[in-house]
Amino acid sequence: MEDLQLARSAERTLRLLETILTHPEGLTPQALMKELGLSRSSLFVLLKTLKAMGYLEQSEKRGRYLPGPRLLAWQARGDLSQQELLAAFYQEAAQFAWPETIALLVPVSGGLLVLAQTEGEHEIRRVFQVGKLYPQLEAAQALFTSIPAAIEIEEGLAFSASPETLDLAAPICPDGFQPRAALLLSAPAHRWEPHTLKTTLGADLRNLAARISYRMGALTYSPFQPLPIQDLHPLEPLSPSQIEVFLRGPVSARLACVRPDGQPHVIPLWQEWNGHSFTVIAWQGSRWPEYVRQNPAVSLTVDEPWPPLRRVVARGQAIPMENLSQHDLQHLLNRLARRYLGRDLAQPYLHQVAQVFKIEVEHLRGWRGLANPPTPS
Repeated sequence: MEDLQLARSAERTLRLLETILTHPEGLTPQALMKELGLSRSSLFVLLKTLKAMGYLEQSEKRGRYLPGPRLLAWQARGDLSQQELLAAFYQEAAQFAWPETIALLVPVSGGLLVLAQTEGEHEIRRVFQVGKLYPQLEAAQALFTSIPAAIEIEEGLAFSASPETLDLAAPICPDGFQPRAALLLSAPAHRWEPHTLKTTLGADLRNLAARISYRMGALTYSPFQPLPIQDLHPLEPLSPSQIEVFLRGPVSARLACVRPDGQPHVIPLWQEWNGHSFTVIAWQGSRWPEYVRQNPAVSLTVDEPWPPLRRVVARGQAIPMENLSQHDLQHLLNRLARRYLGRDLAQPYLHQVAQVFKIEVEHLRGWRGLANPPTPS
């Protein structure tokens, strides 16, 4: 009898952890009770214990339960699922008409293995042999090894050039940080200037790598970029068109508001920018909607952790969108999910949305780079 009770307790614990892992946005106790069929008392004993052990955490008091650091460590798997990786690559790459060939690569002993490719649209194009080991693809190899001096790293991308081809590589990081696979965009050298290739296709390639990383389980996309500090851009403002391009990427925002007791409150969230206002969503269990209803003055920060260190800061008023139809809400969720996760959200997620807010922007500025270091006297 004692063994049976122990087995049931272990089953409940594992089911709870699996449920939390499959909902990185977090779940309320009410949603967990419904999902797991547990009583309130049993659930809260489990939640309290796992939170104390570091397997769960809460974004705020009485808020949603999220994966804690010890639970997230379970996702650092030793092997990539090639089936998942291939599915993510084909589904994500198909959303954009790539003018040049893109190859999906994984590091193996002796070089890089080509798992898949989408060929460019031109008659003369680079074509890889799927299943072949390539010992010399310098741009992609730079993401996995110490970087040779000849390889240029800029804005989260590795670049290399030969008389025949120009190559641009972006890392795929299932844990958000460590490259485990790579995308290689390869173009005939006669068709592009290096700078034009990077400015035209670089951001799209990096966004593609980020979306594949999210599909593979990443909660963020912050690959380590060993870039010398002297190669960073000096601090300079972003133009309106540069701000538009940046805000369309899969970069999350942080909303800052003020609690009734005067303390600041900051929360990460997804954002959609339409040129004059942001749209953001609050999930069930969030406390910040109460705060902004009492004080609608908010600020929003969107930034990236890799060079060129672009960031946008906005101030404005948060206005609840009270009359949004279920159809419009589903479309909003799908647009956000495609950008940040690479796929639509299922219908049940509609019931997890507590409120949608429009942030009417009163002030917006963007920068990139770091301040120039002082000149030695």
